[in-house]
Amino acid sequence: MSLTPQLVQPQTLDVGSDASARRIAYLLQRGTDDAKPTLVWLGGYRSDMSGTKAVEIERHARETGCACLRLDYSGHGASGGAFRDGTISRWLEESLAVIDHAVRGPMVLIGSSMGAWIALRAVQELRARGEGNRVAGLVLIAPAPDFTVELIEPNLTEVERASLAERGYFEEATPYGPDANIFTAALMADGRANVVLSGMIETGCPIHILQGMADPDVPFTHALKLMEHLPADDVVMTLIGDGDHRLSRPEDLERILAAIDGVMAAA
Repeated sequence: MSLTPQLVQPQTLDVGSDASARRIAYLLQRGTDDAKPTLVWLGGYRSDMSGTKAVEIERHARETGCACLRLDYSGHGASGGAFRDGTISRWLEESLAVIDHAVRGPMVLIGSSMGAWIALRAVQELRARGEGNRVAGLVLIAPAPDFTVELIEPNLTEVERASLAERGYFEEATPYGPDANIFTAALMADGRANVVLSGMIETGCPIHILQGMADPDVPFTHALKLMEHLPADDVVMTLIGDGDHRLSRPEDLERILAAIDGVMAAA
């Protein structure tokens, strides 16, 4: 009897040391075709590896013979660590540690929202190591690179600015769950240290961007701006007129899976 993805017990990897140590949970599904890249899921802010898109991508990987890796950042899902300690640098470190531990051979990074920022930074770090050829392609869903700098900081209210200065964080109501989003001063400062939209981004691989034009969180103009910073790469963009931020409807999932197949074919 085969277990459904939801019933599989995650594996864990310890990342960091001393006070910064945290236990990161991940799920690795082995592939049946070694010639195909591993699909690596990088989720968004406060999302986890049990979400609709992540599970559907793993199912697609199983059907097509690909390996699939999903992980939870610290403070998310099944991983340890406090969410308020999270920063882009911290979550990037965890993602690369799990990738280095679990993935052999080429991979396609699939980043959703903040996960697209993590994916782009991961490519930069791998290229700096001389390992850029490990990334065979990128699929970026409602990409939110530099969201702290580009989308949050310019729109802060005086109350939110005061909360950041006095308490070190501010809260924002969200339609995606009962708990408010928490944005810390550390996340804001670290975001400025991880900007990718400051110059040309070179990935050396095919990229497919999917963006909803009815996205209330990340405007489609942000995806267009990202595309302008990718002049050296083979980039395809799919704009979905009535698409929201989640892009989790059946028709959206079909587009995402087709984009993954297209990137693999172009690699």
